[in-house]
Amino acid sequence: MDQVLAFTDGKARDIWENICLVNVVNTGALKSVDWSQYNAVLVSSLEGKGVVSILMQEPFRLLPVIWLIHEDTLGQYLRSYAKLHDSIQNVIEDWRTHFNACAYVVFPDSYHPLLYSPLDSGNFLVISGSPVDIWSAKRFGSSHSDETTRKQHGIEKDDVVILVVGSYLFFDDLPWDYVTVMRASATQILDIAKTKNLRVQFVFFCGNGSDAYNSAFQELTSHMGLPDVSIKRFSVTHDIRNLLMFVDVVLYGSLRQEPVFPPLLLLSMSSEIPVVAPNLTVITKYVSDGVHGFLFDSADPSTISSAFIQILGEKKLLDTAYSVALEGKLLSKNMLAHDCIKAHVKLLESVIHFPSYAKLPSSVSKVQERTWLWDPFELKAALENSLLEDESHASTKAVDILREFSQSNQTTYADTNDTSSYDYPRLSDWYDLGEIEIFEDIERREMEEIDERVERPLLSWDEVYKNARKSERLKSEGNERDEGELERTGQPVCIYEIYSGEGAWPFLHHGSLYRGVTLSKGGRRPRSDDVDAVTRLSVLDNPYYRDLLCEFGAIFAIANRVDTVHKLPWIGFQSWRAAGRKVSLSERAEETLEEITSGESNEDVIYYWSPMDMDQTSDFWLTCDSLNAGNCRSLFEDAFRAMYGLPENVLALPPMPNDGDHWSTLHSWVMPTPSFLKFIMFSRIFVDSLHSLNVNSTETTSCFLGASEPERRHCYCRILEVLVNVWAYHSGRKMVYLNPFTGDTSEQHLLDKRNGMWVKFFNFTLLKSMDEDLAEEADDGMHPGNEQWLWPLTGQVFWPGIADREREEKYIKKLDKKLKNKVKLLERQKSGYKQKPLGQ
Repeated sequence: MDQVLAFTDGKARDIWENICLVNVVNTGALKSVDWSQYNAVLVSSLEGKGVVSILMQEPFRLLPVIWLIHEDTLGQYLRSYAKLHDSIQNVIEDWRTHFNACAYVVFPDSYHPLLYSPLDSGNFLVISGSPVDIWSAKRFGSSHSDETTRKQHGIEKDDVVILVVGSYLFFDDLPWDYVTVMRASATQILDIAKTKNLRVQFVFFCGNGSDAYNSAFQELTSHMGLPDVSIKRFSVTHDIRNLLMFVDVVLYGSLRQEPVFPPLLLLSMSSEIPVVAPNLTVITKYVSDGVHGFLFDSADPSTISSAFIQILGEKKLLDTAYSVALEGKLLSKNMLAHDCIKAHVKLLESVIHFPSYAKLPSSVSKVQERTWLWDPFELKAALENSLLEDESHASTKAVDILREFSQSNQTTYADTNDTSSYDYPRLSDWYDLGEIEIFEDIERREMEEIDERVERPLLSWDEVYKNARKSERLKSEGNERDEGELERTGQPVCIYEIYSGEGAWPFLHHGSLYRGVTLSKGGRRPRSDDVDAVTRLSVLDNPYYRDLLCEFGAIFAIANRVDTVHKLPWIGFQSWRAAGRKVSLSERAEETLEEITSGESNEDVIYYWSPMDMDQTSDFWLTCDSLNAGNCRSLFEDAFRAMYGLPENVLALPPMPNDGDHWSTLHSWVMPTPSFLKFIMFSRIFVDSLHSLNVNSTETTSCFLGASEPERRHCYCRILEVLVNVWAYHSGRKMVYLNPFTGDTSEQHLLDKRNGMWVKFFNFTLLKSMDEDLAEEADDGMHPGNEQWLWPLTGQVFWPGIADREREEKYIKKLDKKLKNKVKLLERQKSGYKQKPLGQ
């Protein structure tokens, strides 16, 4: 699904809505966008820095980001401010961090990467041919007068102005190519103009604005054979659109071969100005001599004069020049469109990981588009005369971006969910923090050594007990027992919201009904009682297993010694993505759920509210196949067969009906806590069986359930997301859909209409015996491939033999203690002082 997120509403919105879905969001609401639903993000301006900031956080950090930058404002300020302020280094480092977070930073020409070179982290890319500059020049021309512009620069109405431009690749160097071209042609051009009663002025667009460059350029012009009065120079930081307003001819004075069509030449052609250029390969590929422009021999610059003979007429330009300029303008509008579109398509292909269910796009070679969509935008601009307004809006954006440079060197982003303020640390901050921690550690050790040497008076036992009790009262109970725990006291249900990273915080709920559980180590929300899943289940500290299990790992973490974290009769879960997909519980649905769980204690029911997205022709297993590279049912069947030791000739895929009812996704469900523990018992064995198939494959890094790299990394996630449906259906649980918006409930897959239930495989007694057998293997260390065995890592290992052994060890310790006490007593009686009986 293509979607455009715009920061402001514009007059071209209806045009965009005919192309794709358009949503207008203010910058403050960006944190409420579920970026995980996209396969890639294209940021189209510097104003999108806030978007990149969000995408630098988990769980969006691995989402491919392409940043398209057409503005040169920031680059110019980077060059100028860097020489004036030391504090600019912090701003540079902040922007560099944002640039580095992108897969590619794309520029429309080679000039922009040079401007932004202080921010280069190796991911800069140039794709020429963008229509942005052409459209911008058109807008500029519609809002400015050429007569006014000429007066501002001291140019007479009848003067012929020749603008000399060149390559951006050497914009800081002296333009020696200009000298070659001008020495070979300047005298002839002036002679032609003199015979035509024309006064010619040359405007050079090159270099920077420093005094040193000005002096060097003045020295250079002395070798061109031009009168001083006919020469003006503007640095490349000057707005080229302003110059194109009053020039009559553009001379491309660079003789070096370039990789792409010169952007300044393209912009000049789009402004309907006659261009004179060398017959370089990249130019002759598109421009025909005498049709779209005037070409001269790059090996013999003196041939420029023949081009000007076709341009300069009596006191004005010849009609030929105007007709060629018009043809050049028409050509320039779409000249590079096909190449530009293909380059962007190739770029997207290189970064996007298409999911299993996606319909793959056609090959790049089949791209047929050769024109830009000019007509609707030009018509809209002509009817509504909105060009000037757009220009002022662009200026406002530039001012907002550059405000950083006038403020203190801070980059702080306010959290719209009122959880915290973000001040993103830089690499230097981490170094400083490390040094501070080392210093504090040394200081603490020194103080401890000093304290050990100081003599203290002995305390009485009463004082010792008093200090101990005081210490216990002041001791922090940790993040898992605070106000949230007290709020949930007496409640029937708690829903654990699974998330990973700060980027998911805005999607989480507050209140006694919910409690967060994070998969990021130490990534809990401040001032919350969120559960750290990594602390509760050590296997999640391994990124490999954390990625394999995804959100199901958090469910395993809660189930591990569940009594230490959950003491309520009902338990539920919800992925943070439910809020992003707009299927989380409304207040009305929450009230319904609390009423139901308060008055019902049935073990055999599950309530769920995030339905599986299915079309009418697909059944459960077809949908699961589409999400798992077409291998869901085959892998499920193999795992189920291995789990129960079924022979090859026996069907091992539990049937799921196609009755039109809802199935659960996004781990969004509630069930009684005892039922939850039974589900976990089944799930641990199934996941272990599934993992054994993957480990025993010929490629240890392969994943048959994923087609793309992200899907292979999160191999079991999608099949585990729907596992609760198979368990609930075949274990005979009542399945009830809770409408997340209205709070209405409706039973799904009615029990009395279920056919072909595999109840025997989901029988609790059977599963418990299987669980105990696995626990005995783990306890004895006799399982084959013990190092890669997943089952013991996903929860508690317990079987009656462990209890017997612990009881026996406790009894032995007790006997040993009695024996030691008896020995001590005998030794005292044997060698110690014996008190005489009283009265003797």
